[in-house]
Amino acid sequence: MSEDVNGADRDDRAEHWCILLPCAAGERWAVPQNALAEIVTLHGDAAQPPEELAWRGVTVPVVDFGQEGEAPWLAGGSGLVAVFLGLAGGGCDYWGVALRGEGIAARRIDPAEVVDAPDDIADHATAAFILDGATCQVPDLAAIQRQIAARRNAA
Repeated sequence: MSEDVNGADRDDRAEHWCILLPCAAGERWAVPQNALAEIVTLHGDAAQPPEELAWRGVTVPVVDFGQEGEAPWLAGGSGLVAVFLGLAGGGCDYWGVALRGEGIAARRIDPAEVVDAPDDIADHATAAFILDGATCQVPDLAAIQRQIAARRNAA
């Protein structure tokens, strides 16, 4: 048990803080906040995100799950990339995902608010759920990291 900002006791196991990230038209990821290193703003005029970016002295590979969709990467001359912390031994210390569309949010999610959506799980996800009428994917971050590392090693 811990106290919330109002001093009331709450059970931390009953709700989870997630970061909601728009990764493609109609695809929103729900990730634990401790998996995300930073959301980086890139300025420019390229219609597609870069394949990698220089971030804090490290080259970070970037994947784009929305390149086939309708949601633009750039808005007002800038685009966003979510930089994830890689798992130790996973082949890359950091990796990024291009964000497309609107709706980035940090949110405390109570399991009572969500509806499991096993029929809607994307290929790169381990679970899906409905929150506020929209499907959220729980991406398989370890598998995505392994795929990125394998591509980098093959190049």
